Amino acid sequence: MPDFQRLFLMSDPSALSLNDQAALGPVRAPERSQFSHLVRHFLERFFNHETASPDGDAKARLVLIACTTGLPGFMVALYLWPVYHSFFPIMQKHHEVWVPEPPPYWLQVNHHFFFVLYSFVVMGIATVFEWDLFFPDLLDLYVLRTLPIAETRVFLARVASIAVLILAVLFDANILAVLVLPAATDPPNLSRFLAGHLLAVAGSGLFAAAFILALQGLLLSVFGERLFRRLSLLAQGLSITVLLMLLLLFPVLSSAVPVFLKSGSSFALCFPPFWFLGIYQRLIEGPAALPIYDRLAQIGCAAMLLVAGLAILTYPLAYLRRTRQLVEGPGRRATRNWLNRSCDRLLHATVVRPPVRRAVFHFIGQTLLRVPRYRIYLVLYGGVGLSIVVAAILRFTVAHQIVRISISVDGMSAALGIVAFWTVAGLRMAFVSSGNRQGSWVFRIVQGRPPHFLSAMEQLLAAKIWVFLCAIAVTLGLCLASRAFAPPELLTWSATTAQILVASGMCLLLTDAFFLNVTMVAFTGEPARGQSNIAFTVLKYYTFFPLVAWLPPVLEPWIESSIQHFAIAAATIAAAHWVLRTHHRQIVREYTGMPGLEEDEEEFPMKLGLRY
Repeated sequence: MPDFQRLFLMSDPSALSLNDQAALGPVRAPERSQFSHLVRHFLERFFNHETASPDGDAKARLVLIACTTGLPGFMVALYLWPVYHSFFPIMQKHHEVWVPEPPPYWLQVNHHFFFVLYSFVVMGIATVFEWDLFFPDLLDLYVLRTLPIAETRVFLARVASIAVLILAVLFDANILAVLVLPAATDPPNLSRFLAGHLLAVAGSGLFAAAFILALQGLLLSVFGERLFRRLSLLAQGLSITVLLMLLLLFPVLSSAVPVFLKSGSSFALCFPPFWFLGIYQRLIEGPAALPIYDRLAQIGCAAMLLVAGLAILTYPLAYLRRTRQLVEGPGRRATRNWLNRSCDRLLHATVVRPPVRRAVFHFIGQTLLRVPRYRIYLVLYGGVGLSIVVAAILRFTVAHQIVRISISVDGMSAALGIVAFWTVAGLRMAFVSSGNRQGSWVFRIVQGRPPHFLSAMEQLLAAKIWVFLCAIAVTLGLCLASRAFAPPELLTWSATTAQILVASGMCLLLTDAFFLNVTMVAFTGEPARGQSNIAFTVLKYYTFFPLVAWLPPVLEPWIESSIQHFAIAAATIAAAHWVLRTHHRQIVREYTGMPGLEEDEEEFPMKLGLRY
């Protein structure tokens, strides 16, 4: 067979006998240095920890993440083809000739701005998602320090793995769009277009990642591990919220881009994606570009160097301080104060009086914020919800070359349902997730597996009460905070009572709906044995969430119009709650009626999950 044909074969064309295979000798694994092993180990931990891959299948999860990050830019690039290839007729020698008409200049700028902004958002979210793995933890301390490995080599290997991770995410998020954009947009100068696009999206993404790293290193090196843990959740939540808010507000913000750039406003000079848009346009247009692009490009280059230098300076200091405090331990500190004790007494006297319910209730409160996986779930869902709320409330209008920000009344009404939905959904995701089941043996020994029906109902009711109280506190807190800038029609007594009724009803019914099929104690779920259908999960959110956001703006005016409508709405909420609770009791009764399993016995495939 010719040699060039062997290049297209994955293996030899003919099967070898056992004697021939034995004559080939043992298979020799490639020799790798200690540094390369460490880099591979840290990279594997980025994708094989319980948050990124709860089922342990890191390779499948990695492919899914890569496709998910690159698909939006690819689809937008495809949809740009008809925009740049619309034709109009011109007359030439008594017949019409169809000539492609390019879109207006500022529309093209907005297209470039999308890719710059998307790279900025994706890289920021990816860096926040891996926030807890950029520095050593107790596992590194107990395992790697016992091996004959120099600490400097471990540090450099971790830095190299972080760099590989950032570059890989940057490549995945932008490479698919680059393959389509030249054919979709037909740029007049292909080399300038590719140079501008690649440098702008790469600079935007690297700036976002470097900024998050610098922020984390600065917080850890200045405040220490104890205060960093307190500020970490807030910093992650705000970062996710701002990044998603920028992406969701892009359709509204794009109409104001020409005004910001033409006027050279302070907002344009202080907004990081505009800096790299300046690099984009300056490289494409050359000397004919607007003067504002030169200034934005200069600010972007200076800011990139500043943030990268700050990340390089603060990361070693934060690394050393994190390592030292892991060795010393967190120390003793009081975890309860007078406010917590007062709230506990009130709850014990009202909604968590039975001992079983009280035990599960406090187990949830003491577990939720201590495990990184549950914290990142709360951060992601909370950031998504808050960003959607901001995008629903804010409106940008351009009048006489002036950008004005207004408040949407319907958006403020819809915000109640949005906050309630994402709060309950995030807590449900954290409660049913697997991976941290150290406390499950207590419930299995005391209550059995499955527990008695009454005990199971008390355990599950504790989780629903916890979720409902958290959701109603967050939703009513937003309702109270929004009164500072709400229009007068939302500040009347009738409107306020309607808002409180709708918020309470949404929190109650959403809690019943999300926990309808939950039959286990929070945080004690079994790992999934197969890949979950993410497309079907997203479809359920797309179907259910618009209905939840649409109901409050429709119901609140109807409820506040008369007392009879208020009573009808309250009775409907109570009836729906009774129906959902009755159905949930039936599901739990069927679950507790199944025979128990042995310690090492699995439901599937030996018994097909039937337990009979």
